[in-house]
Amino acid sequence: MYIEYNSNPVGVKVGDCAVRAVAKALGTTWERAYVMICDAGYKMANMPSSDAVWGAVLRQHGFYRSAIPNNCPDCYTAEDFCRDHPYGIYVLGFGGHVATVVDGDLYDSWDSSQEIPVYVWFKKEV
Repeated sequence: MYIEYNSNPVGVKVGDCAVRAVAKALGTTWERAYVMICDAGYKMANMPSSDAVWGAVLRQHGFYRSAIPNNCPDCYTAEDFCRDHPYGIYVLGFGGHVATVVDGDLYDSWDSSQEIPVYVWFKKEV
C-alpha cells in the first residue's frame, strides 16, 4: 500500500529520492541521510545521486543488494513487491528512482506503486 512520505525539510518532491529512501530505510532524518550520502560521494569522488554512492551508505548499515527476478520483467510492480514482502525494510531501485518499503507499505513522495523495480536493497534475517 502506498503511503505518502516526504521527509525533505522544505517539501521538495524531485531530485532527492535517494536521500528520502535512505532516511526512511535507516530511520534517520533527511538531513542526516543527506550528510551521509554526500560524505560517501566525496570519499568515492562520485556524485551523491549515483546508485553506487547511496548504495554504499546502505551497505555500511547492513543492507545487501539483489536483482529482482526477471520472471515477468514488465508486470512485476512495486505494489506486487509490497504484497510479497509484508515484513522487513527494503529499498527498491527503479532505474532513475528509488523508494522504501517498510512492512509491505511503499513510502514515496508520489505513488510509484505501478513502477517496475529492477533491484532491491534489504537486510538479511539473523
